[in-house]
Amino acid sequence: MIHDLLSAADLDADSATLILDTAVEMAAMADRDIKKLPTLRGRTVVNLFYEDSTRTRISFEAAAKRLSADVINFSAKGSSVSKGESLKDTALTLQAMGADAVVVRHQASGAPHRLATWVDGRVINAGDGTHEHPTQALLDAYTLRSRLGGIAGRHVAIVGDVLHSRVARSNVLLLHTLGAKVTLVAPPTLVPVGVSEWNADVSYDFDAVLPSVDAVMMLRVQRERMGEAYFPSAREYSRRYGLDPVRVSRLPEHAIVMHPGPMIRGMEITPEVADSPRSTIVEQVANGVAVRMSVLYHLLGGFK
Repeated sequence: MIHDLLSAADLDADSATLILDTAVEMAAMADRDIKKLPTLRGRTVVNLFYEDSTRTRISFEAAAKRLSADVINFSAKGSSVSKGESLKDTALTLQAMGADAVVVRHQASGAPHRLATWVDGRVINAGDGTHEHPTQALLDAYTLRSRLGGIAGRHVAIVGDVLHSRVARSNVLLLHTLGAKVTLVAPPTLVPVGVSEWNADVSYDFDAVLPSVDAVMMLRVQRERMGEAYFPSAREYSRRYGLDPVRVSRLPEHAIVMHPGPMIRGMEITPEVADSPRSTIVEQVANGVAVRMSVLYHLLGGFK
């Protein structure tokens, strides 16, 4: 098993499948009266978040606590970081405190990789800039597998702001590793340079892709990362790349709708679709806890 989880590319098919299989067992704990295992008792997990987060931070906190680890939540706001402390000095502080694992979200792409060179504990990338978010890809794969019965041979469309999406990058890497076909759908302005090197097809025509996919993964338009206009208007974007009931009617009957959250309802996805039986959005949040329990278990408890 790997030492750190910095990229979805760190996982081969066997290790990814092992994490997903273990997550199934972790998910079964939700039905127990006592939702705790003693596996990581005495271990310390630090959630080091330089960017705002709701789902990911709480999910990692719940996962660590259910494995009986001690959890320290570190927010850049109100800490020495706001006084100018560098990532390296923060890392050395965590090292001195004996952190066994550091879950890090940072606005700079590559920050978790640097952190991993400064601390002895395990480092888990919870999102770095516009680069990657490997545990989101794992929970998405878990959701696909549980809803569709398998991933190999499936066709997944990832739609929207691919350019700024760390979720898209990690999903392309992991889904390819697990044998799925991926098509990226976006306006030309929101397709990254060098996308031809990704293991994915690219389409600018959402409607043409719909009849052949097993899952549609919608992405939020990340306006906070945009310094200029990438499309004419929100209305025009929604008309061409939004998922509404008409487009859903063109999907195969078994196809599911996914979204990593947070959603902009009415722009990339309509409320009717987000709340429909095809939607796995709430499931993805629940699955995230089980998947992150599995990641922590394998990095800290299951294997040395």
